[in-house]
Amino acid sequence: MLPYDINLGPLLPEHWQEMAVGVVLFLLVWWVMAKKIVPMFEKTYEARTEAIQGGIEKAEKAQAEAAAALKEYQAKLADARGEAAEIREQAKQQAAQLAADMKAQAQEESARMIAAAKQAIEAEKAAAQRELRGEIGSLATELAGRIIGEALDDDARTQRAIDRFLAELETTGV
Repeated sequence: MLPYDINLGPLLPEHWQEMAVGVVLFLLVWWVMAKKIVPMFEKTYEARTEAIQGGIEKAEKAQAEAAAALKEYQAKLADARGEAAEIREQAKQQAAQLAADMKAQAQEESARMIAAAKQAIEAEKAAAQRELRGEIGSLATELAGRIIGEALDDDARTQRAIDRFLAELETTGV
């Protein structure tokens, strides 16, 4: 036993051979663990680390792609809004131009209708004047014939007298 008296109880083997076998078996188990089991754990740990790192990289890549897609979407949306504003502006301009064209066309139509009405009035006025001249001439001839007491049958001379009379009336403004 040991030179000093320590009571270790069951922890102190009684034979040194047991201790030697225990140490050899411990070293053997340690060597098997170091050569076989620990490398398997390291491979598994590396595979998981790579998978996690790959997942993180994929997630970062997907996030970057999503951010790029969002920027592209926002740019396209801004372009579409600009185009829509431009289309609205063009539509307003076209509507204003169409309204101006329609107004001009309506004014032209109105002017044409007024001119046509004036022409119709002038034609009716001229026809009425001709008719009145004829009636005034026949009435004047008939009246002159009654005053004189003779029938005035010379149509050419009578017509000249009537025309002269009417011309005098027009120049005096009656």
